[in-house]
Amino acid sequence: MTANAVTSETDIIITLKTIRDYIRWGASQFAEHQVFLGHGLATHLHESATLVFHALYLPDQLDDCYLDSVLTPAERQRVIGLLNRRIKERKPVAYLTRQASFAGLSFFVDERVLVPRSPIAELIEQGFQPWVDEEQVLNILDLCTGSACIAIACAYAFPQARVDAVDLSADALDVAKINREQHKLSEQLNLLQSDLFNALPPCRYDVIVSNPPYVAIQEWKELPAEYHNEPEMGFTGGDSGLDLVLRILTDAKHFLSAQGILIVEVGSSAQTLQQLFPDIPFYWLDFEHGGDGIFLLTAEQVQQYHQQFKQSI
Repeated sequence: MTANAVTSETDIIITLKTIRDYIRWGASQFAEHQVFLGHGLATHLHESATLVFHALYLPDQLDDCYLDSVLTPAERQRVIGLLNRRIKERKPVAYLTRQASFAGLSFFVDERVLVPRSPIAELIEQGFQPWVDEEQVLNILDLCTGSACIAIACAYAFPQARVDAVDLSADALDVAKINREQHKLSEQLNLLQSDLFNALPPCRYDVIVSNPPYVAIQEWKELPAEYHNEPEMGFTGGDSGLDLVLRILTDAKHFLSAQGILIVEVGSSAQTLQQLFPDIPFYWLDFEHGGDGIFLLTAEQVQQYHQQFKQSI
């Protein structure tokens, strides 16, 4: 897209005056230029409002009485510049604001990690009910933690539990450290650099949860530009998309407690996984607020089907 494809600041600054004007204009521009939605904000209007409020240093939940406030010339230029960046650069909104919401919590994010958006948030807010006894959850493992949003949400939901968060990427762990400090969880949350279970000390976890890379390489190549502004390492799981998922299924046996559960997001690779193991009763979870492709297995099932998982690698 050329610079001429985006309306110039001079043209619009003459007619647009209020916060409401700029939110509406931004949404219309996003729709016209086919900005892709897929990073946690449901509509172009929502994305536009988030960016306008951010440019004006205002809270997301702004009283309607302020929407007709007239912007200063400097504010108009700042707003237009940010909205135009969303169109030209195709960066997700969270990268432009350096902030994302997950499970009702705020997180710092940048291009070193994926933008938090997993339906797993809903499970955490429900305390993984009815599959665990909250009082018996003492150890939680988050594999492929990224920004640590899942791990930190788990720490809030289970304040009595120790939470280990693992990632292979040193860059991702640097972001996770920022969020751990922001949420003051240094004593409860441990950050570990490891290739899945490989560098973990012996431990039995009551909950192992993971949103690993699960997108097939060819599928990733065809994704909209917004996704290609995120780290490829967080997406691709080999030709089938299941390379890391199969390793998790195989090795989880050695890290789950007797009453533990394994929850893994596989997204678009769900059908591939079920076809690979047609006789294994993956429990595919339903979500009130949308989302799919997340399965649950009990420790007993992980043990029962271990040999099949091992043979698939």
